[in-house]
Amino acid sequence: MQYNRYLMAGACASGTVAALHLLCIVFGAPWYRFLGAGEDMAQLVNAGSPLPALITFGIAALLSLWSAYALAGAGVIRKLPYTRLGLCAIAFIYCFRGLAFPSLIFFFPGNSSIFWMVSSSLSFGIGMLHVFGLKQMWWKLEA
Repeated sequence: MQYNRYLMAGACASGTVAALHLLCIVFGAPWYRFLGAGEDMAQLVNAGSPLPALITFGIAALLSLWSAYALAGAGVIRKLPYTRLGLCAIAFIYCFRGLAFPSLIFFFPGNSSIFWMVSSSLSFGIGMLHVFGLKQMWWKLEA
């Protein structure tokens, strides 16, 4: 059986980003700073606040779920509920995140310009992996 390479790449990308988020929790403020979460988050970590870890864990869990949906769409694991709809939503969110960064900057002023350029480019690229994979697998996925 041949798996969809675009969705497999999207799954790997989401899984990698999820792992990076979990590593922030493990290694603390320096990792939050390095990965561009902003000085406010790093200071909360240093102050012992559980909020950064809770937020970061939630993001990692969501990204892991997205990775599972991409694997299901690629045919690597069994289909998940609403696989096609889920992958459409995931592709939209990634692409939107990639393109909407000029508007998002104002809500997160502590993040660096480099963070916005790199994370937005990666988000759009991951979104397009999902779009290409969906295009190839559309009729094989249940609605």
